[in-house]
Amino acid sequence: MWNKVEKILKQKHLSIYRLSKMTGIHETTLRNYRKNYSHPGGVSPSFKNACKIADALGVSLDELRGDKKCNH
Repeated sequence: MWNKVEKILKQKHLSIYRLSKMTGIHETTLRNYRKNYSHPGGVSPSFKNACKIADALGVSLDELRGDKKCNH
């Protein structure tokens, strides 16, 4: 998910600081999502925070998830 967020931030010329202000999510929390994204057991956003991020960026949660399909 965070790869998509980074891409959209660049496209919209937004910083993590600005995303923090737009979402109400502490900047440190957003930086932890970014830093730990690729590490096993890393910090992932809660559903509530993922929704806030998607809303602030003007995209759907599906867009943030990418092309991943659920395999049940």
